[in-house]
Amino acid sequence: MLDDRKSAILRAVVEHYISTAQPVGSAAVAAREDVSVSSATVRNEMTLLEREGYLVQPHTSAGRVPTEKGYRFFVDGLATQGEIDLSEASARQVRDFFTAAHGELEQVLHDTSRLLTSLTRSAAVVVSEQVAAAVVRSVQLVDLSPRLVLLVLVFNNGDVVKRSVDLSRDTTADVVADAQRFLSEQLVGHPWAEVTRWRPPEGTAPELAALTAAVAASIGPGDQADGSRMFVEGTSFLAGSLEARETVEQVLGILEQQLVVVTLLKELAERGVMVAIGSETGLNPLADCSVVLSPYRVDGEVAGTIAVLGPTRMDYQESVAAVAVVSQRLTRALTEG
Repeated sequence: MLDDRKSAILRAVVEHYISTAQPVGSAAVAAREDVSVSSATVRNEMTLLEREGYLVQPHTSAGRVPTEKGYRFFVDGLATQGEIDLSEASARQVRDFFTAAHGELEQVLHDTSRLLTSLTRSAAVVVSEQVAAAVVRSVQLVDLSPRLVLLVLVFNNGDVVKRSVDLSRDTTADVVADAQRFLSEQLVGHPWAEVTRWRPPEGTAPELAALTAAVAASIGPGDQADGSRMFVEGTSFLAGSLEARETVEQVLGILEQQLVVVTLLKELAERGVMVAIGSETGLNPLADCSVVLSPYRVDGEVAGTIAVLGPTRMDYQESVAAVAVVSQRLTRALTEG
């Protein structure tokens, strides 16, 4: 544990380095109102912080920069100091976005990634879980014509699957309504994998069995719906914030591999990690990056993950606040439909 003075100095170094991307000297730290000690005292404390692994001096004549350990101490202190609220302007932007957010899930998630990039000036990733793992929340049948109905399945992850069903003979609106009630009883609460194998049980009334069998046939056992989806925005911000060209190429290469990104975010979320700094991601190409993430839910079940990816000197206060608020609002929007 660090005493109050070392904590204040380390915090000042991290904030100054995040702001300027330049090594921080003792004079800059001593000038802060929340430090209130001499430059010589700051210099001595920074030397001790370096020995303890919180800071590093890139060059003999240069100031210090935070290490992963220094960033971790800073991030862990944000919640305890109550500094994870969005700015008023950003909070208003989030409210306005979700007030106007409507339409298909895919478009909402795509737009959410753009919102996160706008709020954080970092790369943003939004992942929706594979629909095969989701369960049916509602079933709707729409009679488009006497021989054509539309099946609409809404899942608890907010996803929607639509299938057009051709019928071999004319049907009526009453039969379609009966079929909808029957399918709701049979399918709601069951996962997609079971839905693809469902067939009307023996003893079902002939007219109802014929229609629901046609509906079931529109979804084959090998049908995987739309699968997991990933939306990425703001890669130009990320590329511009990393110094080494090789690092930029490796990081952008990671973002092009959906399976790698989805697996990374899922593993971090399962470990309860909401901020992964440098090597904490477990991926060497992300050694100079940090990830801030949060799952979003529908009806209490995890439906996907949102995240921002930036350099280790990213603005953690703004990023943590943005991810937390957006995941909460996305959860509410999808749950309320």
